[in-house]
Amino acid sequence: MAEGGEEDLPRDAKIVKTLLKSMGVDDYEPRVVQQFLELWYRYVVDVLTDAQVYSEHAGKASIDSDDIKLAIQSKVNFSFSQPPPREVLLELARNRNKIPLPKSIAGSGVPLPPQQDTLINPNYQLAIAKKQTSQPEETEEDEESADPNPAPSKIPSLSHEKTDVPQGTPQRVSFPLGAKRPR
Repeated sequence: MAEGGEEDLPRDAKIVKTLLKSMGVDDYEPRVVQQFLELWYRYVVDVLTDAQVYSEHAGKASIDSDDIKLAIQSKVNFSFSQPPPREVLLELARNRNKIPLPKSIAGSGVPLPPQQDTLINPNYQLAIAKKQTSQPEETEEDEESADPNPAPSKIPSLSHEKTDVPQGTPQRVSFPLGAKRPR
């Protein structure tokens, strides 16, 4: 994107525009130049700061080219990592591909792996403690003042039912994450 006031641009902005043009980028917004300049300045300040630290560590009075080279190299090593060699990747792929894929569940729709290999399998448990309910025996006076339509929890036959779980033992309940709630 060419601007009419290109003569008013600082030298660094003109260099950025020239770099963009040399890479075949002709159409860009004007703020792209300022963004590249900010990145450029920040990078230079970081490198010079690191070079100054290296120079002081070496006991030098000023920064020299070796300090700058070391700062640039450490910045490159820290910022960019090289992929592992091709041979290493091929060996990892061979080892991984030796393990067969899990068999899918036969059925209509999208084939899924076995339940133990899926994310919708129950993956947590809740411990629900049973409350000990001890009801005192009702007297004749209580029966006369009792509600003629008792709630289900007050019905004696339901409150004295025996369960297989001993009193005070927590009951474990699992819920799958992908289960739909009843409506």
